[in-house]
Amino acid sequence: MPSRRLLLLGLIAFAAAIAGVFIGRLVADAPKASETELHALLHGQLDLTPEQEKKLERIEADFAGRRQALELEMRAANVRLAQAIEAEHGYGPRVTEAIDETHEVMGTLQKETLQHLFAMRGVLNPDQAEMFDKSVVKALTADAR
Repeated sequence: MPSRRLLLLGLIAFAAAIAGVFIGRLVADAPKASETELHALLHGQLDLTPEQEKKLERIEADFAGRRQALELEMRAANVRLAQAIEAEHGYGPRVTEAIDETHEVMGTLQKETLQHLFAMRGVLNPDQAEMFDKSVVKALTADAR
């Protein structure tokens, strides 16, 4: 009987770890493709002035630090979720609380990413902003498919 419990505990811990990795990758990896496309657009196709380049570099550097902090926070939230699943062996109050925490961090990351995009857009002239808007919509709808 103890070996069955140990096996069950191991399976639950493994499932929690897989869920944590999946959620972490979903949050941390998905925006990178879109950001790469937008970065290429900004620096390769929009004919930015040196002043615009300088402003965008500052905006990107500020966001890079904040994004890294949020990604670390998301990893920590995933660890707490795995620990809650392991402790409760089911969908209990600790698991619910840990899920809510991961959703809160994901929401914060999404909000701050959009603030970052709007800050970059604010540096652009009207023609550049129109191209940027089209690329943002394209990137967001591509991720939805």
